[in-house]
Amino acid sequence: MTMEQLTIAAAEGRCPAWIYTPESGEGPWPGVILLMDGPGIRPAVHDMAGRLAKEGFVVLLPDLFYRSGAYDPIDPKVVFTNKDLREAHREKYMAKVTPAAFKSDFPAFYAALQARADVRKGPIGVTGYCMGGRLAMIAAGSFPDVVSAVASFHGGGLANDTPSSPHRNAPMIRASVFVAGAIEDANFDDAQKARLEQALSDAGVEHRVETWPAKHGWVPTDMPVHDPVQSERHWTELPAFFHAKLG
Repeated sequence: MTMEQLTIAAAEGRCPAWIYTPESGEGPWPGVILLMDGPGIRPAVHDMAGRLAKEGFVVLLPDLFYRSGAYDPIDPKVVFTNKDLREAHREKYMAKVTPAAFKSDFPAFYAALQARADVRKGPIGVTGYCMGGRLAMIAAGSFPDVVSAVASFHGGGLANDTPSSPHRNAPMIRASVFVAGAIEDANFDDAQKARLEQALSDAGVEHRVETWPAKHGWVPTDMPVHDPVQSERHWTELPAFFHAKLG
């Protein structure tokens, strides 16, 4: 696996991003965009992008917080276990990553992948975690011509009552969908799971919607609720899903 940093001309400025590529085999490889969780870019998320690249994908990791300016990586065990720090982080960083803002950036992310000779031309995969899991589903419904496989892990608000809820765009989705929520997650409870499954079924979308025995945020290794067993399950099932759907 190799990594290089680049800057993407996004909708509202210069977005730092990183490209991870397989270090063995011959390309071009399928392209995947990895959408970070709420704590932001940090070593644990870079490790995830690198590990996915080793499975045979070119992985783009954009910094979705670019609108807030440069920042030092946070420690989720500190920030997300302190109410005041957590709310300050949400207000300064997460609140600016609205669905509309993300959708305005996505074409630039896709173009950055497609411009590379080592990326297979055409539709790509998108995977996201927490905040990024919701955005991944939004990408599938908003850009059906370029997203052919989407995975969401411990994403919240996938089928709620907000106007931007991803389930509302199910009729637009052409991608295969893989959702793994957390059993202990108030932002993706049984009612949302059922609503999402119904919307995808009614739209004829190929999908898996599951809840795994873990807490919200279980995949990244630096999260207070990291679950090694379910995280490794994710590392088995995610690459298999993308290989099956992206070729």
